[in-house]
Amino acid sequence: MLRVRLFIVFTCAAVIVSAQSSKPDPAIQKIVSEVSSDHIADTLKTLTSFETRGNFSDATQQTRGIGAARQWIYEQFRSYSPALEVSFDPHKVQKQGTRILRDVDVVNVVAVLPGTTQPEKRIIVSGHYDSLNIVRKAGIAADGDGAADDVIDFEKSIEAAAPGASDDASGTAVVMELARVMSQYKFEKTIVFVTFAGEEIGLVGSTLYSEGAKKRGDQIEAVFNNDIVGNDTAGNGHAENGLVHVFSEDPNDSTSRQLARYIRDCAQRYVPGFKADLVFRNDRFGRGGDHTPFNQDGFTAVRFTTAAENLESQHTASDTLEKTAPRFTANVARVNAAAVANLALAPAAPDTMRIITTGASKGRNTPNLGRGKSRYDAVLRWTDKNPAADLAGYTVVVRPSTAPFWDHEIFVGKVNTYTLPDLSIDDVVLGIKAVDTEGHESLVTPYINTLAVERKPILLRD
Repeated sequence: MLRVRLFIVFTCAAVIVSAQSSKPDPAIQKIVSEVSSDHIADTLKTLTSFETRGNFSDATQQTRGIGAARQWIYEQFRSYSPALEVSFDPHKVQKQGTRILRDVDVVNVVAVLPGTTQPEKRIIVSGHYDSLNIVRKAGIAADGDGAADDVIDFEKSIEAAAPGASDDASGTAVVMELARVMSQYKFEKTIVFVTFAGEEIGLVGSTLYSEGAKKRGDQIEAVFNNDIVGNDTAGNGHAENGLVHVFSEDPNDSTSRQLARYIRDCAQRYVPGFKADLVFRNDRFGRGGDHTPFNQDGFTAVRFTTAAENLESQHTASDTLEKTAPRFTANVARVNAAAVANLALAPAAPDTMRIITTGASKGRNTPNLGRGKSRYDAVLRWTDKNPAADLAGYTVVVRPSTAPFWDHEIFVGKVNTYTLPDLSIDDVVLGIKAVDTEGHESLVTPYINTLAVERKPILLRD
């Protein structure tokens, strides 16, 4: 019944939206088309040629180990474009726990493409370039839990061959390919291409980077983390070459979940033969990645991972170039490119909250959403402190509370309030996004009730 009512309410307006927002941007199409599987294959070949990129490998060697790998990544970033601001992001980490066996330098490699009109807003594209070969302690048989610290002989793992082709030379290759292509263009927002170290010893590089960003007050709008996107066939023979999993943290209308939906929409528009398949959890069951510290620090972040992980090869000497599928990785890069470019060109997202000025809840934020004078309408209000110069207007999005994706859109123009008659705000989820004259859309800002329920007996009226 609800879907029928929504269809009746939105049919006329939805035509306006499709004309406003569905036409692809030729510039983004060009960026997506310039992603090269051959370049990605070359990057994978070079990264695996260092034999190991283990965090405790000898960083002074010229052709082997993590030091040689990070220097090569740095030089590649610098070769792409003078527009890129390339640097090392070094951290001295002291010995601790079971994984950090000794004091170690954890060095992220960063390339920044400054934005033009919204440079304070940052979009991060990441992968980790360190690798690991898990060597088991003597006498411990494989039981499917090979990553547990109590079964790893970390000392023997240090110098063991760890080509790390899919985990995570592939994610690093995506970052580098996007830096190569996108550094030839200008974007309104700043794009940060970063390859993290220390992922295999506890997400160290990303944790330190995120902590620093939080302390500096960086306005990170989104983090696109690519980890294990190099293979499309699992060890059991299961193949998935037409989609990539995108993980995002709960709850269902978190900013990370909105980013995941945004990526799905951009993939449908710009990479129609390849799906961004959303998984509604932070990561694979019981596991984590470099997006996790950003989530924990309050930033919007998602993870891209193949739907066909080769668990037999992962963290072994068998995670080799021969098991990778550069064409698959290139499609993952294209999905990244489409969403990153669209977001980097888009206006700022509107604000759907207001501050309560009276009563017991004074000073709290609450959704700027009401029922109107009739008590049966949905009245939406929002603010935009710095409207974009090329703003076309705003789009209202709606879905049933049980639906995973927005299923109705209404372009309402340059207004800051809109009423949906005879629509109960209890039955649906509502949101707003900003759209510019080229059709670039902001992330959706949903109306979420953030007021805590007072847990004490109250008198209910029927």
